Amino acid sequence: MEQQRDLRWKKLSSKYIYDDRWFRARADSCAFPDGRIIEPYYVVELPDWCNTVVVTADERIILVRQYRYPVDQTTYELPGGIIEKGEDPLNAAIREMEEETGYTSEDVSFLMKLAPNPAINNNTAYFYLAKNAVPSGRQHFDALEDMDTVSFSKEEIWQLLRENQLQHGVQIGPLYAALVKLGWLEVKIQ
Repeated sequence: MEQQRDLRWKKLSSKYIYDDRWFRARADSCAFPDGRIIEPYYVVELPDWCNTVVVTADERIILVRQYRYPVDQTTYELPGGIIEKGEDPLNAAIREMEEETGYTSEDVSFLMKLAPNPAINNNTAYFYLAKNAVPSGRQHFDALEDMDTVSFSKEEIWQLLRENQLQHGVQIGPLYAALVKLGWLEVKIQ
């Protein structure tokens, strides 16, 4: 592999222009490697979050159905939420899975971590696969959550994917990764 040049920018200054519980925005002044300056460069600071592909022993995938105001749609999504400050992402995923769906699992494994929108956001999303999930009866929503727990067979998940019914873009790649790991999708590398 040939030598790659360093593309990192240098932060010259930074100023917060908005600071709230869930959303912080700053305006930075940055220098490219060749000295050109870009200012302001806006960075949105958001909390890290986690999501889990929850699969029962009888091979049903558990999703949550909730209304998303910004896009004015009721969506199907992987259960998950914000990782609390100092919380381990795996523990957050297990906590969020039970809070949102009422399911637990003793077989939770790491799938991947992603930068949801690295052009303007600084956060990380962590994804897990929970197999052999069972209902615990301990569902507990946060004060501003309102969702339904739904389950889908393999065929129904494929139908949702084919019909573009899963709208949370960052969750699609990890869902496909889980389908590969479960053996529900064969990948051929040529």
